[in-house]
Amino acid sequence: MCGIIGYAGHRPAVPVVMEGLERLEYRGYDSAGVAWPAACGIGVARARGKLSALAEKLAAMPPVLATCAMGHTRWATHGEPAERNAHPHLCPDRSVAIVHNGIIENYQELRQDLLARGYAFQSETDTEVLVNLIAERRKTEPDILRALAVALREARGAYAICLLCEEEPGVLYAARQQAPLICGIGVGENFVASDIPAFLPWTRKVVFLEDGEIIRINATSREIFRISDLSPVGREPASIQWDMQAARKDGYRHFMLKEIFEQPRVINDGLAGRLNAAHDLPALPELDALPIPSRLDIVACGTSWHAGLWGRHLLENWAQIPVSVDIASEFRYRERLLLEKDGAAIFISQSGETADTLAALRRGHDAGIPTLGLCNVVGSSIAREARSVIFTQAGPEISVASTKAMTSQMLALALMAISWALRKGCMEQREAREQIAILRDLPSLLDDILPEMRVRAQELAVKYATCKNFFYLGRGFSWPLALEGALKLKELSYIHAEGYAAGEMKHGPIALIDPAFPTFAIAPDDALFAKLKSNIMEVRARNGKVIALTNPGVELDADDLWIVPKIPAPLSALAALPALQLFSYQMADYLGKDVDQPRNLAKSVTVE
Repeated sequence: MCGIIGYAGHRPAVPVVMEGLERLEYRGYDSAGVAWPAACGIGVARARGKLSALAEKLAAMPPVLATCAMGHTRWATHGEPAERNAHPHLCPDRSVAIVHNGIIENYQELRQDLLARGYAFQSETDTEVLVNLIAERRKTEPDILRALAVALREARGAYAICLLCEEEPGVLYAARQQAPLICGIGVGENFVASDIPAFLPWTRKVVFLEDGEIIRINATSREIFRISDLSPVGREPASIQWDMQAARKDGYRHFMLKEIFEQPRVINDGLAGRLNAAHDLPALPELDALPIPSRLDIVACGTSWHAGLWGRHLLENWAQIPVSVDIASEFRYRERLLLEKDGAAIFISQSGETADTLAALRRGHDAGIPTLGLCNVVGSSIAREARSVIFTQAGPEISVASTKAMTSQMLALALMAISWALRKGCMEQREAREQIAILRDLPSLLDDILPEMRVRAQELAVKYATCKNFFYLGRGFSWPLALEGALKLKELSYIHAEGYAAGEMKHGPIALIDPAFPTFAIAPDDALFAKLKSNIMEVRARNGKVIALTNPGVELDADDLWIVPKIPAPLSALAALPALQLFSYQMADYLGKDVDQPRNLAKSVTVE
């Protein structure tokens, strides 16, 4: 991933594509490239870093006169940020080029088959596997459309692709499966792109592709086919009225809201390639580099620390591994032993550059313990320096307040806990499959309930916007959510909020309760519900107002019940978390705060 644009028309194509890539820069990327039909084969220019580096390469070449081209900005998922891993990728005879967003889950087995057939690979990407697979299928299929369809039927995963073939120099093919792809319709020109801003200066007339579809465009026509059987699909264009800023946000008011609504896709992407196809159990080769630890230290900051606290419950309950969770800025200065022979440490950071977490990782190295990085950015410092690394695959997160990154971290920790539990014999395969089934069902559930969650969050924000203080309460798996909910409210709305393990209220904080000091209780219908219910009663007895995030059928004395579908604990947290995020978002938006860039905060804390 991250940004795609393709153009077929009457203008010089490469400048159009470069301008489109500039309009996709907000998504974040580590390399870029373009491809066009040339006199012999396909011309390609690629560069690591910003688009300026690619522009310099193009400026040093003879002018490109082609009126068809495609381009890509890459956010690394397979292979480090490097020119050899940048898109577009070519098949060996340079007759087919491809750009690709998403993840091909079965790329390793496809790669092994292609290696056995004599293919050589220049990169570590799943994208090069796909273009070589298409080249192989062209040997038996009559045209590029059929070869592409056959190859895509073999590829599992999420993708949006654009393809250029030497035989049809004015034509682009594009396809999607669980990744966005849009066709822009101009006068004497057509576009395909991953986001509308890429072509918004030239047209506002669009066709949205659906999953399992291929589109073929040239300067004057477009045709859509089903991947399954190449039957034609008819679809009427729509008109987009967005301005550029709205288009970058897919019409959402803020990047944060867009990223909250991207969480179903994040879960799909986080599962892609990490489940054994034969048994539907976790497949995490990253863990094979480490022995099963006798104990774990989890080290992180802020939201990542909250994800680690939640993960501790799973690692201890499922895998029976004792876990301590430390704030990185404290861990690095503690006089403590890191000498347990069979221990290990996990360092969690969205950016992979968090200064305190990176320093703690280096301290772990000095102590000689195995280190595992959990981060979102391939090529980051933590990814390079950890002994092993699991990438969370959340994609770029633009809003300063982290949302989908936490979901991706929790998902990765859940898969790690299941994987170690199976290896230790602490969990039966039947139970593991039950947990995986819950994870598989979550994206569609969240897609259904997120709009309703937002409406409820709006209602509650209006009611409680005058409050100056908040308590957030949770027990067990929900305590880290209480901490995160309080943090989000502070970050975004500047309302003072504190998260507590609910049993701690009577040890002092309950003295602050009064009618103007409300409590947000995370109260799922789980084994600790009765305990949490008692804590809510303690608040109500002191005239405190209560919002309770809970499940259908419960009986609770609360001013406002917020009902979300019941999911078995602990994975219920992945459905409760978006509600907390939306409440904080709607509160800040109602109060007129800068949601995407709260005051005094930076996206990545790279200094101590």
